[in-house]
Amino acid sequence: MPSTAPVEIVESCLVVLTALFPIVNPLGNSPIFLSLTPGYSSEARATLAWKVALNSYWLLTGSLLIGSHILDFFGISVPVVQIGGGIVVMSTGWTLLQREEEQARESAQKKVSLEDISTRAFYPLTLPLTVGPGSISVAIALGANQAPYRGGFVRLISAIIGPALVALTVYLSYRFAERLAKFLGPTAMNVIVRLAAFILLCIGVQILWNGVHSLLVSAH
Repeated sequence: MPSTAPVEIVESCLVVLTALFPIVNPLGNSPIFLSLTPGYSSEARATLAWKVALNSYWLLTGSLLIGSHILDFFGISVPVVQIGGGIVVMSTGWTLLQREEEQARESAQKKVSLEDISTRAFYPLTLPLTVGPGSISVAIALGANQAPYRGGFVRLISAIIGPALVALTVYLSYRFAERLAKFLGPTAMNVIVRLAAFILLCIGVQILWNGVHSLLVSAH
């Protein structure tokens, strides 16, 4: 019924938002965003936050709409994506855990160019920090599952609006992360970054195990 279309669109957008937001976790990733951008000015971080949010939007939307078809084309299963992505996430978390203050200070002395901003906007800040294998696999599963959608139009609109809402939270969290850091102070932020890095490492291990477990189950 045409009269139910707006309700179906809202419901589908909420399904996408509530499924992706906890996994993307922009609030929890904002301290790591700061630790990976030493020496960046507030303006550079604002530009970077916008680019990361935009990249996140395209990744999530693409995963929702055509992710499953791309995997089928290359003969790649979701568990394999989880294993590969889990290794990358583990590597990022381990690097942050081993990062010394001296290295951070040395990095802070380097000049930040527009090319550096564009390069880092995608890797590692968008992938795997913001939109990791967990987010991509969930988005692919949502796109492949037709249950939340009553029709192609509703599915298309929700695949556009849902990721846009997630990307907005990414931008706001990263854009104002520096203010939060100033409020908490360097000692508290260092503790938070270390904890966040350890959690990121554990998330990588969990994603890796999920992929391995799915492959083992499918092998039997």
